[in-house]
Amino acid sequence: MLSPQLLQHYRQLSQQPLTVVDVETTGGLAFKHRMTELSVLHASLKEGVQRQQSTLLNPEALIPAKIVRITGITPEMVATAPTAAEALTDFLPLLQTGVLTAHNLEFDYGFLQAEYRRLGVEFMRPERMQLCTVELSRLMLPDLPSRSLPKLVQHFQFPIDTSHRAAADTLACWLLAERLLTELCNEEDTVLLARFARQVMPLKYAAQLLGQRQKKAAKLLMSLGIEGKLVARGRSSTLLYRRGDVERAVGELAQAAALEAANPAQLSLLGE
Repeated sequence: MLSPQLLQHYRQLSQQPLTVVDVETTGGLAFKHRMTELSVLHASLKEGVQRQQSTLLNPEALIPAKIVRITGITPEMVATAPTAAEALTDFLPLLQTGVLTAHNLEFDYGFLQAEYRRLGVEFMRPERMQLCTVELSRLMLPDLPSRSLPKLVQHFQFPIDTSHRAAADTLACWLLAERLLTELCNEEDTVLLARFARQVMPLKYAAQLLGQRQKKAAKLLMSLGIEGKLVARGRSSTLLYRRGDVERAVGELAQAAALEAANPAQLSLLGE
């Protein structure tokens, strides 16, 4: 979506109740690893926090030592906890209402879907009822060096003293969503759109806005005088662009296409 549509989308979400979730797991692959903790929080801008329910989960699998160091969840802590099969039935009604919200929603949603699928349950939430606070933070906080949840807790001085535990992270995610959605409702459109324009996005997402494959998108942007910044990401690298530059290119290409459609013969003569 372009910035005006994004602004309208997030303002619509801000008027609805949120179902904020966080999961802790034995690893990063939903099809392979298992959940060790789940927290679900119901809240809205109008009424604040209404309910929170959390539980440890016995993953019925090894918790690697490096994961224990990150989360603090040990095998001993989950040994007597309910399994996903025993606990998730009670959580399903909580998860099927409101806007499903998480910090890096793709991760948490993927694990919830995988765990319910193992139980023979298809857990789905429509895209219009999903909110990722990482994506929202990239729009609203484009100048911060990091949008990780612990860094944002520190930046806003939220009263959260634990990270990588589901209950604390769910509360932190809610406080972040509350802060950013409130700003979206109260700030002038021009101020917000100028902030959106500063968002840095990789070529992959710039190409999606342009409706092109990545190589062609990079060439199109360069032809319009928009050069990306090459940055390393792990073992690979990518080009980064400002949202405002990419959206300007979208507008210029749309104008050119409209002119060509309106008078292709004249445009051809001008190009000779």
